[in-house]
Amino acid sequence: MSKSKRLMELMMTVNRKRRFKVQELADEFGVSKRTILRDLQELSELGVPLYSEVGPHGGYQVIRERVLPPIAFTEGEAVAMFFAVHALRHYSSLPFEAESASALNKFYLHIPGDIRDRIDSMKNRVDFVTPTRQADAPCLVTLLDAAILGKVLAIEYESKEEDASSRRIQPVSIYANNGLWYCTAYCFLRQGFRVFRCDRIRDATHDSSTEPLQLGDTRLSRQEAAEPREPVRLRAELSRAGVQRCEAELWLAPMLQVREDGSGVIDRDVSRSDIPFYSSFFIGLGNEVVLEEPEELKDTIRKRLSELLARYQ
Repeated sequence: MSKSKRLMELMMTVNRKRRFKVQELADEFGVSKRTILRDLQELSELGVPLYSEVGPHGGYQVIRERVLPPIAFTEGEAVAMFFAVHALRHYSSLPFEAESASALNKFYLHIPGDIRDRIDSMKNRVDFVTPTRQADAPCLVTLLDAAILGKVLAIEYESKEEDASSRRIQPVSIYANNGLWYCTAYCFLRQGFRVFRCDRIRDATHDSSTEPLQLGDTRLSRQEAAEPREPVRLRAELSRAGVQRCEAELWLAPMLQVREDGSGVIDRDVSRSDIPFYSSFFIGLGNEVVLEEPEELKDTIRKRLSELLARYQ
């Protein structure tokens, strides 16, 4: 095996093992301990963060973050990778903001000049439109770590209906939609899954006093998490244009039943407490929707339209 190939495979091996002894590597690669020591020295000079421990149980370990081995990209793959990260710039908050900026900078600086020129010429020709929001979500990293590690968090949450309240939640996932971040979590106060706007979570700390639930296999979308409270039947007929507008809403798309002609229907139990939200949404759809039930949602829409009419008379 050539030295360059051995160094490449050695880099992947130490990243995989994290902790190892020189003799183990020498046996695995069929070379002497002295050769492995020279190779490890070269890897260290290349930036692989290695740490040695002395003693009978000593050895080497990779510290801090592991360094990935070089990966060969085609020109098209390089452009796609750049714009995939570049699209995140619209978000004011990211759970890996510094890392994504660093990765994009490294990627851009180390690709060939002609590919950089192609990317520069494409920057003003292609974009991934996401509304730019002023609302920061300072706890994204904490929420994501808790979802991965299965931790319970004590949070301060500001809802639209009330001032900041204390909650204990166990995050399952976070996702971005329409420029905002959301966290699906089990709420110990409501004793069920809820969706929280991440920019309304002002503080989040680990709560070691609460036993976490076994949620490792739980995968919940926003709609699946929204268990109806005081359920009422919502039924509405949609035109083709109405269906298209509803399909653009991540939370609403799973509720749609689309017919062959492109029109559709919503027929689903929803929470009575969400009626004010649905009234605003259906008013925005105008003539593209015909609401059939519930009656109290119709009454709320009539009241709001009357208030709007009085404002502009």
